[in-house]
Parts: sequence; C-alpha cells; structure tokens
Amino acid sequence: MDKEKPPSSDAAERPNSRVIRTPLHGIDLLFNSRLNKGTAFSEEERDIFGLHGLLPPHIGTLEDQRERRKRVLDSRPTAFGKYSNMRDLQDNDETLFYSMIRHYTEELLPIVYTPTVGEGCQRFSEIWRRPRGLFISYPNRNRIDQILSDKRFDDVRCIVVSDGERILGLGDQGAGGMGIPIGKMALYTALGGIPPEHCLPILLDAGTDNELLLNDPIYIGWQHRRVRGREYDDFIEAFVSAVERRWPHILLQWEDFANANAARLLARYRNRLCTFNDDIQGTAAVTTATLLAAVNATGIPLSGQTIVMYGSGSAGTGIIDLIVAAMRRKGLTEEQARDRIYAFNRYGLLVEGARGIRPAHLPLVRKRSTIQGWQLFGGEDITLLDVVRNTRVTVLVGVSAQPGAFTEEIVREMARHTPRPVIFPLSNPTSQSEATPADLMRWTEGRALVGTGSPFAPVNVSGRSIRISQINNSYIFPGLALGILVARARRVTDSMIMAAATTLAGLSPTCEDQNAPLLPPVSDSRTIALAVAEAVARQAISEGIADDPANLTAKLRDYVWEPVYVPYERIARSRSDP
Repeated sequence: MDKEKPPSSDAAERPNSRVIRTPLHGIDLLFNSRLNKGTAFSEEERDIFGLHGLLPPHIGTLEDQRERRKRVLDSRPTAFGKYSNMRDLQDNDETLFYSMIRHYTEELLPIVYTPTVGEGCQRFSEIWRRPRGLFISYPNRNRIDQILSDKRFDDVRCIVVSDGERILGLGDQGAGGMGIPIGKMALYTALGGIPPEHCLPILLDAGTDNELLLNDPIYIGWQHRRVRGREYDDFIEAFVSAVERRWPHILLQWEDFANANAARLLARYRNRLCTFNDDIQGTAAVTTATLLAAVNATGIPLSGQTIVMYGSGSAGTGIIDLIVAAMRRKGLTEEQARDRIYAFNRYGLLVEGARGIRPAHLPLVRKRSTIQGWQLFGGEDITLLDVVRNTRVTVLVGVSAQPGAFTEEIVREMARHTPRPVIFPLSNPTSQSEATPADLMRWTEGRALVGTGSPFAPVNVSGRSIRISQINNSYIFPGLALGILVARARRVTDSMIMAAATTLAGLSPTCEDQNAPLLPPVSDSRTIALAVAEAVARQAISEGIADDPANLTAKLRDYVWEPVYVPYERIARSRSDP
C-alpha cells in the first residue's frame, strides 16, 4: 500500500497479510470484531496497544480459544442457543468465528446456516445486539448514498441483499430477514475464502405484512405495511443506483425476495451489473448438479429421465430452466426436454385450463392433449398422485414448502416402476420438508437416491449407514462469487451457472461408486469452492466478460483468506480519520 495514502479502513492491510498495521488502541481495538484477537494478543502487542488490564493475563492461542468456545457450544441444549452464541462470537472475534466453522464444518453449518438460521430470523429482534451490515429502510430512501458512503465500506466487493419477504419456507420476517444476508456472507468467507472486509450484508426494509411483527413491541424493523407497486420498485431502483455509484464493479446477490419480485428484479438488473439471485440460480445449479450425480447411479441418461417439479415459484422455474439446458446439451430439443418435465403449482399440475397459472408459468404449462386418456383420481385439479400413476416418473423434486407432500402412497407408487427413484425434498427449514429421508428409504426398500434441502441424520438401511446429501446452495455460491471476484467478471451468465453445476457434478462420489452419496462432504467445501471458482472464471473469460489473468489458479489461491491470527503493528491515525 502506498505509504502516503491513508488507509481505507481501520486496518491498513488486509487481515490475511503477514502483519496487520492499525491505528486502533485499547478498548477500540478489542471492540473491532475484524481485528480482535482476545487472549491471543501477545505480551508485546498488549504493551503497544494498551491492552494490559483490559484482558486477563493468560496469553492464549487460536487453538485454545476454539477449545473454549467448543465447550460453550456443546453446553447449549438447543440449536438456536448455539446459533445465538455463534452470532455473538462473530460480533466479537471474526477470526475465531471463521476458524470454528473451518474446523467443525459438518457440525456448525446447520447452526450458522440452514435450518437454524430460519429460527434466527424469526427471533432476530430478541438477539440483535451490535450492528452488522446495513439496514436501509424505506423512510431512509433519500439517504442511501449517505449510508453507503462510510469509509468503513471502501473495501467492499460483494453484497448479499434481502427484503425479508420470503425467508426460507417461513414467509415474511421483515427486518429479521437480515439473518439471511449475514449467514450467506459468513459462508462466502468460511467456505469460499472471500476476505470478510470484502463482504457487506444488507437488508432493505420495505415494511412487513407479518401481523406478529407489526404488533410486537420489541420488533426492530419499520413497523409499517409493506410498500408495493411503484413505490417498491422506486425503492429498489434507488438502492441499485446508489450501489452502482459507490462500487461500480460490485457483485450483488439477491436473496429471499418474494416470488412476485425475485425473477423480475433479476431480469431487470442482470444485464446492468454483475448480479445473480441465489434462490433462482444457485438452487438451480446445486439441484442440477445433484441430479447429474444421481444419473450416474441410476444408469438412465438425463435425456431419459421423467421429472416432476413440485412447486413452480422462482426456485422451481429456475431449476427447470437449467435442467432443460442440461438436457439440450445431451441432444434433446427445447420441446423434447420440457415434455419430460411435469410442473406443479399449489393447485396441481400446470396444464392448459388449470387454476393459478401466472405469466412466468407459461413455458411450463403442458398441452391438454398430453394427458389425454389419463385415469384421474383427484377431481378437477390433477394431483401429484395422478401424475405418478399415469407416467413413469423417475425424479421427484419438491420446492413447495408443503411438509409431508411426498406421501407414502405417492412414493411407493413411484418406486413400483422405477428401480432407483431420485427424490429431492428441498424445502427449508426441516419443518417444511416434503418428506424425511428415513421415510423415503423405508418406502422404497432402501433403493431411493435422496437429497434434501435441510440437513438430516444418516439413515440405516440393512445394516449400512447411508449419508444423506444436503442439496445446499452453499456448494455453489461461495465458489461462484470467488471466481467472479478474482476474474473481475462484469456479468453473471447462464453459462457460468451451468459451469458451476457441471463442475460440482464432476466432484460427486457417484463418479467412482454408484452407491456413494450424491455430493461430497461439506468438510470439503474449500476444495469445492476453488474448483467451482476456476470453472466459473474460465467460462466468464471465454465469454469476454472478465479479465484473463495469468496463472488464474494461483491467483484464486492467493486471494483466499485464512482465519489465522497474525502479528499487529501500531500506526498513527490519519488526520483525515474522524
């Protein structure tokens, strides 16, 4: 860094430098979660930074601190208690927080992310203590430039933003939806290695229609009905425009927007800045990757699969679009691919004349002639059981947020004519899952290939413990973001999403063993993220929308931040600092 240029943040060098130089001193240093080392400050650092007396005399290590924190976590009887404790740790010592996730990934991912983050959003007002990220409320819509201008955000390179209207399968959580951007950004760093100072979670508070929140005296958000229509669109536009002015090369990830807004906002802005919607594109990528992995085990090519998509919101339509693209790569036409997919809304099969068909559903609607001669049992609406009884469904995917929708009768009927049924109940959190893996295995005599949206315990089948792969977007978005940032991609294209999906599919254990789990263990997340990142970056470069750096693989590894403590040196505070 140029010595004459004032630092852009409290630390004059990135926290993965060999030495951190900072002007902070005493309690200000300890209260900076990015720089705090707690008991791991050395004796010399305690002298230099005036920490004697503020810390206990013990000089610890990162390993000591992990052990201490692990004991505390293990003593918490509930997942929410553990979640709250980890959030406190993140606000106190980020290096230790990320080190914990790196060392206990399998155990802590369900705590800091799905499914526990759902309860974290529902109870966000109870546990909010210290600012993290930005709350941009509708009443402050004329102050967005001012809010973003703080010099602490000079290093930001990626944003996750939500308006809290459709949190997992839990609905409108208003300002509590901030738990999702915070959690997603944490995984950018923990799983993708993106430096934490490059990440900014944002909640756009446009109000809430959740009656419980509107009447809750401790609710921290704007207690007002949601603004909609032109007012809402103008609010989003003001935010995007301000972001473009502040960070012209930002990566912006949309998260948990309502179905009515998610796809149209993505369509509006995807050619204007580098942006993607994880609920649409990330879910599509990880589901398609897992389906490709399952195809290895079934022996039936993708072009021969018959797929039911139970749920046709933004996630369902995104998955279908990517599966269709994958089928086309295998030689099918667009029409042939779509003819192999049966999509449902909350009323039933999307077929000509069915109820609840929206414009976004039109590419999914089947001609009435394609079901001519079917024997129907469900009345006016064509049910999932009707489809399973009248076609040889081989793949069943649920994104409906309807717990128990995959009933024993439906699954047994599917398994009757499919040697290895592929069943993905993806709705989150666990309480919204369309079925449990244990039931699915029991109803199919252990033949099903199961992947879930939430984490589930292994299932014992004939004395063999089967690990259930969680079809979690965390397999995709950390690596996707890493590749975009290092290659400096200017857009996120469908081909880049497909590159992420096919790369993950190529890492599936089923490539070596048809009876293996569909996805690698989440403990391999850093390796997965690097592989996905390189594929995404190379795809962006090939499309001419990214830089072509020499030694891309080395640059990816050099960029990745590791949660370790490094020595600190004190520097004088710049006169330009407040």
